[in-house]
Amino acid sequence: MKNQKSIIAAAKNTILLESNAIANLVNLLTTDFEASVNYILNSKGRVIVTGIGKSANIATKIVATFNSTGTPAIFMHAADAIHGDLGTIQKSDVVICISKSGNTPEIKVLVPLIQNYGNKIIAITGNPDSFLGTNADFTLNTFVEKEACPNNLAPTTSTTAQLVMGDALAVCLLELKGFSSKDFAKYHPGGALGKRLYLRVADLIKGNESPTVQPNSSIPEVIVEISEKRLGVTAVIDNAKIVGIITDGDIRRMLSKSTDISSLFAKDIMSQNPKTISLDAMAIDALETLETNDITQILVTNTNQEYLGVVHLHDLIKEGIF
Repeated sequence: MKNQKSIIAAAKNTILLESNAIANLVNLLTTDFEASVNYILNSKGRVIVTGIGKSANIATKIVATFNSTGTPAIFMHAADAIHGDLGTIQKSDVVICISKSGNTPEIKVLVPLIQNYGNKIIAITGNPDSFLGTNADFTLNTFVEKEACPNNLAPTTSTTAQLVMGDALAVCLLELKGFSSKDFAKYHPGGALGKRLYLRVADLIKGNESPTVQPNSSIPEVIVEISEKRLGVTAVIDNAKIVGIITDGDIRRMLSKSTDISSLFAKDIMSQNPKTISLDAMAIDALETLETNDITQILVTNTNQEYLGVVHLHDLIKEGIF
């Protein structure tokens, strides 16, 4: 048990140490941060993010965040850059260089080369007085007092601080650009996240039948319609208007009360004023309506309230939205 307690204690210490260091970044922000955001915002080029070692790993994540939030970015490894990859940098690009110490040999070689190209350099470093910090056009201070590593050696707290600073840049740019959920969907078309942002009801009902009965349809006709269309439901339509809905649950409840259905019609067992949703509505809105009303199907209509089909909970599950 002692070892288990030690594990939890070490985990808590790591989390608290890193969270305190991140909170302290607020005190390290200067006008260079604002200037960096504005420079990237007004730049006609891309953002080239570079680093070496663990900082390079952080750079790739920052690049991914920039690209997914509307700021074109490319990763360039600092070591590869001084061995032929400098051609990645184009005239209008801005370079973000990440280094905890700011004094690694590769960085000392790379910075003057970037300057020769005339590109602006944004430094993300834990040492503003370093070679990188003093030679960059803008310096973002990510100083941390201690790594979470007990030996104060393995990059842990410092790389977390670098990542957070990159996120801060990306979010500020996102807000200034007015980057919306629709824009986000364009960059995330795959997976459940993308589908939540762009999939519409119209996409869900493409392969579905449109089960329909009349108010005076017999119960056997209703049962056949529900069974054949395989959606567990049918709309009741009168003069092209939706007047009710019958689910397979309604059929079961009716049969539990009486097996004599000869004198019953659709209008006798239907639920009036059923929930509907517009063809143009988002699929996620359909899911919310189903969950809010504790139902599994909803009727779909156009702008003229004409019946077009059914969305079933299974349609949403199949698309990975539920």
